[in-house]
Amino acid sequence: MSVRQTYGRNLPDQVDCLANLSTAQLELISDVRELYRDRAALEREYASKLQVLAGKAGDKKSKQVTALVVGTEPTKTWDEDVIQKSTLENAYSQLITSMLHTAQDHINLADTLNLQVVDALKATERRHEEATKKQMQYFQKLLSERDRAYTDRVKNKRKYDDECTEVESYRQKQERSTDDRHAERAAKQYEQQQVDMLNSKNVYLISIVIANHMKTKFYNEDLPALEDQFQDLQSQLLTTTVSIMLHAQEIHKGHLEALKAHITAAESMLGAVSPSKDQDLFIEYNIKPFTLPQDWSFEPNMIHYDSHDMSVEAAPKVVLQNRLGRCRTKLQELNPVLDAKRKEVEQLKKLRIAYSADRSLGDVDEISDNYLEAVHQFSFYTTSEYVLKAEIDTITTALGGDEGAQSPHTFKSSSFSIPTTCVYCKSSIWGLSKQGKTCKACGISVHSKCELKIPADCPGNRSSGHNHTMSDTFSISRSSSTVSRSDSHVSSVSTRVTPTPSSFTPTTHALEEVHPAARVLFDFSPTSPFELAVFEGTSVEVLEEDDGSGWVKVADNTGGKGLVPSSYIQFTDALVAPDQEPPTASEPSGAGRAGEHVRGIYQYQAQGPDEISLQEGELITLTDGLTGGRNYADGWWEGIDASGKKGIFPSNYVELVG
Repeated sequence: MSVRQTYGRNLPDQVDCLANLSTAQLELISDVRELYRDRAALEREYASKLQVLAGKAGDKKSKQVTALVVGTEPTKTWDEDVIQKSTLENAYSQLITSMLHTAQDHINLADTLNLQVVDALKATERRHEEATKKQMQYFQKLLSERDRAYTDRVKNKRKYDDECTEVESYRQKQERSTDDRHAERAAKQYEQQQVDMLNSKNVYLISIVIANHMKTKFYNEDLPALEDQFQDLQSQLLTTTVSIMLHAQEIHKGHLEALKAHITAAESMLGAVSPSKDQDLFIEYNIKPFTLPQDWSFEPNMIHYDSHDMSVEAAPKVVLQNRLGRCRTKLQELNPVLDAKRKEVEQLKKLRIAYSADRSLGDVDEISDNYLEAVHQFSFYTTSEYVLKAEIDTITTALGGDEGAQSPHTFKSSSFSIPTTCVYCKSSIWGLSKQGKTCKACGISVHSKCELKIPADCPGNRSSGHNHTMSDTFSISRSSSTVSRSDSHVSSVSTRVTPTPSSFTPTTHALEEVHPAARVLFDFSPTSPFELAVFEGTSVEVLEEDDGSGWVKVADNTGGKGLVPSSYIQFTDALVAPDQEPPTASEPSGAGRAGEHVRGIYQYQAQGPDEISLQEGELITLTDGLTGGRNYADGWWEGIDASGKKGIFPSNYVELVG
């Protein structure tokens, strides 16, 4: 028994070709619909004109037959005998012939045809045109996901090249340093730059592996699945169209008993339409050679030559160990989501088969739409799984079993009103915009850029049986030796909430703080870089109130921030959010100043507490700010619905309202 040919297996990477076939099929349905509509109009006036209409339909068919049977750009020579092999083309030809013999049909047939055939074909054409459009949008998203991985690889390569150039620059500076004091600083700078260069190299190598995995998934899984979905949609389109046309023939049989012989002939040809046979014929004349693109490999820098091996020296190893832990945590959160979505896909697949076999069970088109939507979501989840597993496998292989301590720090973003020493690089942390992080368990502070460089050996997360001091824990710096695993214990895994699709979207979104306003009573001139110059009568925002030291931290209207004496200001009643005017009475709370609105074009059901549901035609007001509205995250926007609820939603489910 021969195995049925499929688009995904036999026509690799020919989505545009399949889309053209769908367009040709939809154009054929449009022609059939126009045929019935025009026929009804002609039958009301002159029955004799039906022959002219049938001839016009035959001419249209002859122009469309090539694209319908062998495609717009066939790869194999064809002739008229090949066209005759098409079951759909033969059925349509027989239909036109039947119409030529029913020129004496009475006027009452026109009303029945318009109601039960023309409108049904129009609805089928519109539904499947929307389904084809969604498929192409999904294809573009797949391309975007793939190209994003490609672009990350190029960006990381460029960054790695830049870091190599900087290493060479620092090396030359070190050679030119003659003074002992400057020579030592130059050596430290050169050593730090080497570490940064190695980290960039590791990131670049990881991006290569990710890009290769994304490429493999795209060509081996995503594209074949998408093409098979096209094949299913086209089969469903032809089956539905033939069902409507068969119904039209039943109308003919009831109203035109005298023409039963001609109608029976047309019915027989329509019943012989086989989407699989026509698809096999289309595949035969559209097979093209295809070769999978080659994998990427490491490209050495022109200035700093290096091998393709991952750097597992002390400092880079700590970063790799921390990245490994984060990836495993994300993968643990993703696995239950994948399992649930996989079960949902299997359940919808069974429902679609059952509904297709017995249409009395319900709307097979709705089940099919839900099935394809679930398959698309599952595909994006598996993409996240591929990325995480690729990074985990790459880092695990590089570490060779030395995964370091298993007591990660629980860092949170912090603001520092006074200079604080970073535990890792020993330089100062100070800033009003959360430039550093503090571990909630052991209390150490680091720069945000140094977070991954700290070994996962937090005293606050280890069992009480280990007597490590803070200095012992962080004795490993940029020049330290390999991190040991002997004293580490795996911390207990806390209960996690199953993530929603939006939870895997990278974002730095945070709640906006609201600060009290104050008026400056006296002029103040700063005497240190941590203080801010203010002038009498101006307004400022109080970022941090007096903690007993006699100083407050404020921000002026130019963006400057710093400390001023608490006795130099006077609080007012107003509360001001940073970089935002207070909402007026005409604006809903939380809405952006820009007043942007979007309208839902598809229905969407919220899948988490941070999301809002969408209805087709519903207006949503976008929020404002650097992390709100359209700036929230790639593929997700933030807005407020008609009930006043604030949340995020997929950006491709809405359109902007001018």
